[in-house]
Amino acid sequence: MKRREFLKIIAISSLLTLIKVNTLEAKKGGKKMPFTEYKAKNYKEIRPQLWNMDGISQKTMDEHIKLYEGYVSKYNEAMKLLENLSDDDYTKANPTYSTIRSIKVDITRAIGGIKNHELYFEHLGGKGGKPEGKLLEQIEKDFGNYERFLKELRATAMAARGWAWVSYDHNFKRLFIAIGDEQNTFPIWNSTPILGIDVFEHAYFIDYGTARAKYLDAFFQNLDWKAVEKNFESLKI
Repeated sequence: MKRREFLKIIAISSLLTLIKVNTLEAKKGGKKMPFTEYKAKNYKEIRPQLWNMDGISQKTMDEHIKLYEGYVSKYNEAMKLLENLSDDDYTKANPTYSTIRSIKVDITRAIGGIKNHELYFEHLGGKGGKPEGKLLEQIEKDFGNYERFLKELRATAMAARGWAWVSYDHNFKRLFIAIGDEQNTFPIWNSTPILGIDVFEHAYFIDYGTARAKYLDAFFQNLDWKAVEKNFESLKI
């Protein structure tokens, strides 16, 4: 076989393979979307002080980190499922039940579980006290004084089924204290959270049973206000 004929056969074979791959991708819903697996942060290295807090035990932290890592795992799993949806999955989209609906809802819960916990872990391990500087000025502007702010924040945390957040609303130009009953409820659009309190039972049951108020005492005693101030200052208001 001449070299020219051999190269021609190789070229045709490559073209047929490419057509076959594209056909298979079309049947699966099109080309693969770009997706990079998210890696859970190593808080033993980032914030070792989380395992040296008064009132929040090492056992609680160990179990809490496992839960966070579970959200990371499920996010990656859900994204892979979304990446491999078929044309049939797309055409069967339905608000009562459909594969794409289930994946889309589950992704929001997984993303919430990741972001909420990272916010929470990264401002724990401090010495408590109260905020200073521009954050305190904003609190006093929006709530009258720090004591009024703290009263509303604690009450919101007691009333929540999952989370209490302090967030800055970019439209209303003020801080709000928001309530959440799940990892993905209730978002306030165009608002950036700067402080989060996890009030799911997993955050305190090992240490306090059902005594959530005692856990909140411990939370505020271990809150790193410098980290919260940094979150606020990063908004560059």
